[in-house]
Order: sequence, then C-alpha cells, then structure tokens
Amino acid sequence: MSLESQPLINPNPIIHERKARPQKETAVDVAAEGRELIDATEIFDHIRDITDPEHPYSLEQLNVVEEELICVDDPGSHVKVMFTPTVEHCSMATLIGLCIRTKLLRSLPPRFKVDILLSPGSHSTEAAVNKQLADKERVAAALENAALLDMVNRCLAGSTVA
Repeated sequence: MSLESQPLINPNPIIHERKARPQKETAVDVAAEGRELIDATEIFDHIRDITDPEHPYSLEQLNVVEEELICVDDPGSHVKVMFTPTVEHCSMATLIGLCIRTKLLRSLPPRFKVDILLSPGSHSTEAAVNKQLADKERVAAALENAALLDMVNRCLAGSTVA
C-alpha cells in the first residue's frame, strides 16, 4: 500500500509563515584552522525546506523544525537537531528524522557527528523513535531500502507550496 493511498495522520495541519532570512553578511566567521564556522542558522537553512512526507508543505511551514531547537558545537564537530511532529502520534516521525539526518549527512563535512531527536514530550513513542534515529546500522539499512530512499529523496527535493 503506497503512502499516498493511506488516510492522513493529520488532515488539517497548522501552516506557519516562512521566516524571512536576512542576507548573509560578506564577513564570515573562520575557525583557527582556516575553515568557515557552521552555526545553527546554516543548519536550519539546510533543513527548513524538507517537505513533510504527508503534506506538500515544508518542515518549517509546519513548525516541525525551528532554528531555536538546533545546537551546533563547531569546534567539537557536533550538531544536534530537535524536531516536533505536528501530532503526538505521528507515524511519520522516524521518516522525518531520517530525512533531516540524510540532508545533513549530505550537506555537512564528514567531521560532524549529527544527533536527531524528537523535542521532549512531543511524541507518544519518543524514546523508541530517538533510539531508531540514533542507531547508525538501522539508518544505513533504511537507506538501502529503495522505496524508503525514494521517499527520503522526494522529501529532500523541497516543498511545492510557498
């Protein structure tokens, strides 16, 4: 059974206004090693336009991802992103987390460790979803599944509604 033929988990999500992004200044923060520093704004810019698997809206428009829920330790090469599903019983939470992880793994230098977590109290099976998203072998196996990889790539292609 395809995802498109299943009933919607959240048939009427609240759509939020996209935040205006200030133009990046020409002066760039540079680490002692001479590389550009990565911050929460840059991480948010990478993931904000990921399309929700169930709706034609971006994760930003659905308030699933917020810049305030992103922590970056550039010198320590660590990124932590917390996300909030639109409903606490969202069966797409693991897929959304997989999309965020995949986008960041494709976008960031390989030195970064990426943690993707549900916002505390935002999901009925929070611990189980967080465990799945933290399991590198499970993530790798999921991305070897052609149908799942196709769904992830469609979500990463971007939102169709502005």
